[in-house]
Amino acid sequence: MNRTVFKFTGLVSIGLAAALLLPATASASGKTFIGGFTKMTRIASTLPSLGKGVTGNGDVNPYGTAVVPSSTGDLVKGDVLISNFNNSKNLQGTGTTIMQISPKGKATVFARLGSQVSGPVGLTTALAVFKRGFVVVGSLPTTDGSAATAKSGALYVLNSVGKLVSTITDDGIDGPWDLTSYDGEGWGALFVTNVLNGTVAAKGAVVNKGTVVRIVLDLTKATPTVIESQKIGSGYAEQTNAAALVLGPTGVGLSSSGTLYVADTVHSRIDSIPDALFRSTSAGTGSVVTSGDFIDNPLGLAVAPNGDILTVNGANGYVVETTPKGAQVVWTYLDKSGSPEGAGALFGLAVQPGNKGLYFVDDVTNTLDLFH
Repeated sequence: MNRTVFKFTGLVSIGLAAALLLPATASASGKTFIGGFTKMTRIASTLPSLGKGVTGNGDVNPYGTAVVPSSTGDLVKGDVLISNFNNSKNLQGTGTTIMQISPKGKATVFARLGSQVSGPVGLTTALAVFKRGFVVVGSLPTTDGSAATAKSGALYVLNSVGKLVSTITDDGIDGPWDLTSYDGEGWGALFVTNVLNGTVAAKGAVVNKGTVVRIVLDLTKATPTVIESQKIGSGYAEQTNAAALVLGPTGVGLSSSGTLYVADTVHSRIDSIPDALFRSTSAGTGSVVTSGDFIDNPLGLAVAPNGDILTVNGANGYVVETTPKGAQVVWTYLDKSGSPEGAGALFGLAVQPGNKGLYFVDDVTNTLDLFH
């Protein structure tokens, strides 16, 4: 099948369109999602070398965060998967483990990619779990922790017991930095941000070549296959960075109306790409939803149950709730460590099942925490 011409048709298209027409509990009611949250609860360490009965390689810097939607294999519904970006020597782009943490704090190693992949691995914020038990994680590896040695990487597809079953290295993948997904059960759509399109060669200069690629997977077999790849966003600013390895389009979240929100880290703004599930062309960088004010180097992004956009900042430790119309309605510290306060601490986040809290990883303390 020609991936470039395959489009959603027939029952798949009809079923998906119907699902997207279901209204979100929109913030038109004036109610925020995180406005009433006041507590911070530490769930567990994300270090694979710590915890009772846990053995590992000491990976640090938790990045990706995804809640398991259904129980199958070693995956337990409601548990949280965490991908680690650095190894025990704190070298960026060298982490190889995915942790699995229960809501009560039980931590185990779900997968070790270092023993399953030939060549370097550096797991990024790109992490998703499908109901059929497939886990997709992005890798942007280095050999020594420096941007000069960064490679294009891949998306790795694992089964429900953490075994590598498929690797995606083309289809527009070039430094997969973050992703979000849509679960059609028998098929799934990934929305992947890429940050290495000419970045390393620019040696720290800003290049406007970052992309968002939609990849559709057939999940009905033991080895998922790509049935479509389409660039839907392009022209995002990106650059290598000593502290963060790479800056570029990072967090992504899909709304109930099919709009994809993108955290534009370099420009400290949130962009939107309409019709993300069905569009057959690039929207460029889309439309600006909001910029500046309390948005400062946004990294992780999630869509709240009320339709608002949640982002965590890489520069100041804030979580910010923004309405789809661009009003920043809530902002509060999640982390005050570092100098300046909260710098480089926050990456992946996910809404807690039941919509009672917000899971987030703290890169400074190497923990999974809950804001509720």
